[in-house]
Amino acid sequence: MDTEALLAVTPEELAQALLVRRQVLKEQLPNVIRNLEAEEDSLQPRVQRAVNSHRAANDKVAQVKERRNAAQKRAGATLSDVKQARDSLADSDGMVNLDPNWKKEKLFEELQEIEDVIQTSALDHRAERKMLDRRKRLLEANERWLKSRRDANPEMADYIDTRGEMSSLYREADKAHREMLVMVEKAQPLHEKKLVMGAELRELRRQLDRAKELFAQSDSAIAHWERRISDGFDGLGGGFPDLLAANRRVSEGGRSSFARKSKARSKGASNRSEEE
Repeated sequence: MDTEALLAVTPEELAQALLVRRQVLKEQLPNVIRNLEAEEDSLQPRVQRAVNSHRAANDKVAQVKERRNAAQKRAGATLSDVKQARDSLADSDGMVNLDPNWKKEKLFEELQEIEDVIQTSALDHRAERKMLDRRKRLLEANERWLKSRRDANPEMADYIDTRGEMSSLYREADKAHREMLVMVEKAQPLHEKKLVMGAELRELRRQLDRAKELFAQSDSAIAHWERRISDGFDGLGGGFPDLLAANRRVSEGGRSSFARKSKARSKGASNRSEEE
């Protein structure tokens, strides 16, 4: 409808159209409400299943993380024991027999560096896997070192065994860590599904609440427009204000409500500019 046609609509015609709309809504809203309630009943258990699936996935991640943390903590403690044993052997020149080039070895320092990064840095999954791969290579080198040195130096068995235990614990921790990363990636789609379905349920409930609100207002709205059509659009009292007040003001040369609000906003903006 263009502007001229809209302006040509009489108050009676507009009131009649609003009355018909309210009557149609009263007739149709019960079916709308039943359909929305049926959708809610269907969607709610699906949303709950999505929430439960995501929670279960997170619980599994937490369990594996706890296992990883326990092994990593024990490995870190064993690393300290190995370093102390190495230093003691070094002070007694035992390391010379064990390996003439022991001073060049940086295994413990590199393991400690990796441990510090894992514990203190916010890494993405790709970076975490790189750190685990690096530690895997170091541990493999440690295993080769242990085998060759134990065969050649049986008197160093305790030191070598402790170092082997350290390697085993780090492997256990890293295995759990990799398992955890896979679980986190698998849980991500469950998280996204939960968010999407939760938003869908909230929107459906918003529509349902609005439909119920409109239906509850139907009788009073119909009665309102029926009285307007029969008694007119002037002020009738008791919640029936003068609906033609703005129309008469404009007809007498006054400003419309829109024009008055626009002027007030413009004046307010001007005053703020002067103050600044």
